[in-house]
Amino acid sequence: MRILITGSTGQVGYELQRQLADMGVLTAVDRQQCNLADPDSIRACVERVQPDWIINAGAWTAVDKAETERDAAFAVNAEAPRLLAELAAARGARLVHYSTDYVFAGDKHGRYREDDPVQPLNVYGASKLAGEQAIAAVMATSHLQAWTFRTTWVFGVHGNNFLKTMLKLAQTRDSLSVVNDQFGAPTSAALIAAVTAQLIQQVIAGKLVEPGLYHLAAAGETHWQAYAQRVIAQAQKKGLSTHIAPEQVQGIPAVQYPTPAARPANSRLDCQRLESTLGMKLPDWTIGVDAVVADVVRTGF
Repeated sequence: MRILITGSTGQVGYELQRQLADMGVLTAVDRQQCNLADPDSIRACVERVQPDWIINAGAWTAVDKAETERDAAFAVNAEAPRLLAELAAARGARLVHYSTDYVFAGDKHGRYREDDPVQPLNVYGASKLAGEQAIAAVMATSHLQAWTFRTTWVFGVHGNNFLKTMLKLAQTRDSLSVVNDQFGAPTSAALIAAVTAQLIQQVIAGKLVEPGLYHLAAAGETHWQAYAQRVIAQAQKKGLSTHIAPEQVQGIPAVQYPTPAARPANSRLDCQRLESTLGMKLPDWTIGVDAVVADVVRTGF
């Protein structure tokens, strides 16, 4: 079995290489080897690898920058998934793609289900939604089997993320102010990769895993201030010296921390469909956070 992973240098791409290493002939490509903004580069990559599975972990993730570089964001997040879906369909390969909670407006009371109305607040969310819809359109007109996982607040040992930023700031700042009115579940790249591996294993074993859209997020919920406090507290337990204590992380409303791109206030995802389909229980967000903090403190960042 030949597996192609795009976005090899990203958080999810890095973990996918670890999780899928023993599942077949793995080819992980970065922007130089497969430029998702360049259709010719994508075609050449797929032709070279001849994959049975395409795992599209590559994406334009610069949320604020997308507000002024809309065409670039849509090229990577919308047009590239469309082409990958078409190429997969043409050769009978299967496709896994990752999307985001940012397809929602964030004004729902409760967790978002897969069939809830979408209303992106920013260009990044709109581009990711267009990617979802492009894959669905290819599925509707072909025999393509594709699974799209919407996830949220992704972090990991590899790459830059909120968790690592908080650890760095806690070592240099005397105080921190973090948003406390946006809610979600920090979801580790390792968990996303593990669920992907389980999907592939079950499909290979002959289990009917219905293609389509699934929500994939850690269990539980928090806000950014409490998330930062947890990170610092766990780092201190592991021996990291910080300038501030967890309780010194102050909470502020999002309006006091303006950004070019608006963020949803509610990023909570209902993952019952995924858990029921794959027969699994997703772990609480604190488990992944604690594990990554321990790794980062041990190995450095």
